[in-house]
Amino acid sequence: MSIVKTEGRRVKKSERARLRKEAKKANPQATLRDYRSSASKMRLVVDLIRGKDVQEAVRVLHFSNKRASEALLKLLRSAMANADELGFDVERLMVRQAFVNEGRTLNRWRPRAQGRATRIRKRSCHTTIVLGEVEAGE
Repeated sequence: MSIVKTEGRRVKKSERARLRKEAKKANPQATLRDYRSSASKMRLVVDLIRGKDVQEAVRVLHFSNKRASEALLKLLRSAMANADELGFDVERLMVRQAFVNEGRTLNRWRPRAQGRATRIRKRSCHTTIVLGEVEAGE
């Protein structure tokens, strides 16, 4: 049994897993892993919806011309469904956090002149959307 020190006290791994699960219930989220697009291209679209309420974010993604907006729209709808399952009012939700991390890079080779080869990097990314309820002041 592994014991890890958390916040000045020793906590079992099972306890940490329970704490993580409770945190997920407080903030509904959805994660898209290994999407075949570079993180920088995905961030361009994620920046459009960060901080907006979900209905506005759906409209923005629906009319965006970027290829990544289609996958992000599906991810946002998944996060909304997760929030609905947890008992949140979907009409009062907003995009609290949205971030993109780099995923694995597939290395491929392209033949070049004089017997050389150059590397082709096929990048991927991981995207996470965290929703939260709109406070009265927002």
